[in-house]
Amino acid sequence: MGDVNNMPNEKTGAAQNSEINLDELRRQFDTEARYRDLLGWQGILITAIAVAMSLFHFYTSGFGLLLAMKQGSLHLAFVLVLVFLLYPARETSRRDGIPLYDFILAALAAFATLYIFFEFEDLVNRAGLPTTMDIIVGFMGIILLLEATRRVSSPVLPCIAIFFLFYCYFGRHFPQMFQHRGFNIQRIINHMYLGTEGVFGIPLGVSATFVFMFILFGSVLEQTGMGRFIIDLAMAMAGGATGGPAKVAVLSSGFMGSISGSSVANVCTTGMFTIPLMKSVGYKPHFAGAVEAVASTGGQIMPPVMGAAAFIMAQFMGVPYVQVALAAVVPALLYYFAVMVQVHFEATRLGLLGLPKEKLPSLLKLLKAKGHLLLPLFGIVYFLLAGFTPLKAAYNGIIISIAVSFLNKETRLTPKKLKLALENGAKGALGVACACGTVGIIVGTATLTGLGLRIASAIVAIAGGKLLATLLLTMVACILLGAGLPTTANFIVTSTMAAPALFKLGVPPMAAYMFVLYFGIAADLSPPVALAAYAGAGIAGAEPMRTGITAVKLALAGFIVPFIYVYNPMLVLVDFKPFPFILAVVTAVLGVFLLGMATIGFYKTSMAWWKRIISLGGALGLLIPGWQTDVIGLIILIGIHILQVRKAKKEAGTTE
Repeated sequence: MGDVNNMPNEKTGAAQNSEINLDELRRQFDTEARYRDLLGWQGILITAIAVAMSLFHFYTSGFGLLLAMKQGSLHLAFVLVLVFLLYPARETSRRDGIPLYDFILAALAAFATLYIFFEFEDLVNRAGLPTTMDIIVGFMGIILLLEATRRVSSPVLPCIAIFFLFYCYFGRHFPQMFQHRGFNIQRIINHMYLGTEGVFGIPLGVSATFVFMFILFGSVLEQTGMGRFIIDLAMAMAGGATGGPAKVAVLSSGFMGSISGSSVANVCTTGMFTIPLMKSVGYKPHFAGAVEAVASTGGQIMPPVMGAAAFIMAQFMGVPYVQVALAAVVPALLYYFAVMVQVHFEATRLGLLGLPKEKLPSLLKLLKAKGHLLLPLFGIVYFLLAGFTPLKAAYNGIIISIAVSFLNKETRLTPKKLKLALENGAKGALGVACACGTVGIIVGTATLTGLGLRIASAIVAIAGGKLLATLLLTMVACILLGAGLPTTANFIVTSTMAAPALFKLGVPPMAAYMFVLYFGIAADLSPPVALAAYAGAGIAGAEPMRTGITAVKLALAGFIVPFIYVYNPMLVLVDFKPFPFILAVVTAVLGVFLLGMATIGFYKTSMAWWKRIISLGGALGLLIPGWQTDVIGLIILIGIHILQVRKAKKEAGTTE
């Protein structure tokens, strides 16, 4: 136990960064963290509602869900009430109390959502013939949802939703390609709020079931000390290697990101330890911040949990979630392998060593003391592979987490910790739920007006029917939308509007949706927004734009690999055949290795600019499917290896 606790965190970790206010940093880059700090009876009220929300979802997951629209309405009722009570209307508003108008808005939100729950049977019986009261409640519900989403995320998503509502009404006045006859207000509200095609559609349904339970699962694990254990485990495994602290950041942030599903939150959690650690052994601040940002962002594509968008992808495709998770394995590993390769080359280039053995925890003692915390993760994987629904897998995972926590005094979930887990789980779901409800309006617009097919046709027409041009346009759309939308909302919008263009050109749904997912996530790293990179820069004390550009360079494989599995869908297990699959994986790994050389400019010794350009070409050759390009890439890899080995020997001889 002594080795486990004798970590360098007090000397080289968060203590060095004590001047950084973690709460302020999270609020600066993560809008979902900008909630009120409430004490007294108001704080007790928030805790009671949040705990009740978590218990409701936990109970229905274990003992049977309600009808989809009823489940969604209760879920949204909890969400909107908590948002209006927790999030101020303006950033400059006071955070130590709830004004009267927010209590009124919370009450109206509860009425508008619970109306759906209690009037459900009558609404079904008069489907398509709403009463005046139905329309009033629907209008009020949409407005309150848009305002809640503005508070918890940003004005961008509500503004996009409002634009689509206007499009539904003024369709006849749009350009001919997007024109439709237009619908009256009653029809729009009926479609968007009183049925299952809009607000209470698939996205909110997924939020009310799978997504919430996995967020709660992550919150319970956090209270057992899982976050610290993952960092310790990564330290024991990679801390002593060349450039060890950066490799620790990659491993720990990848694991944590898989559970949490939030890029910025992950940067602010593990980054408070890993970034100062990287700086302490010689990494430059902007590089340290970028490594943490890239590793944290990749967690959303790392099975088994991934991010909320992965569950929505499974629902859109009508396939089991485990199929999506399995398809994501190779792309995710290529992403992290690319980051690890570049981190290693950078460390070698700078001559950075790992941490001394005496400062590292003993892997054996660590596993003996806290290895039981891995059992819930193994359990989740087992239940998913055994055919359990994600909902049941998460439910069982939470029960296992609570049970195994009692195997060690340090990890034990006391009543106080359990209450905090339930409260934080509910708070952590607010942003995703609001985004899902609001994006439902956009999806509803597509089903009401046929806009999705029109946009798909427009994209294909602009791209001249060329797949590569269509992919590039889709990539740009994903990154631009990601500048103002959370990943989940970004994925739903682009999968509804842009992915059909890829379907038209024969791209399999799994590859098309995965392509959209990757570039929606990439927006967290891409300047000028790059929230995850800027959060890393804030901790590292680095220049934000430089950190963002470095993050893009480190994540270059993440920008290239999606194109590769569109052209070679076998990498996402489409038309799987063992030998071609193994060959595709091997050449992709070699391509990523060569790509790391090109981006860092180092292999054995420094590389001339022309070698870097040739290496980039070779990397693309290995990544692009086809034996001719593979042979060219392999020849370049061998040639660069020989040239660099000779150069390194020559430099060593000169030095001697």
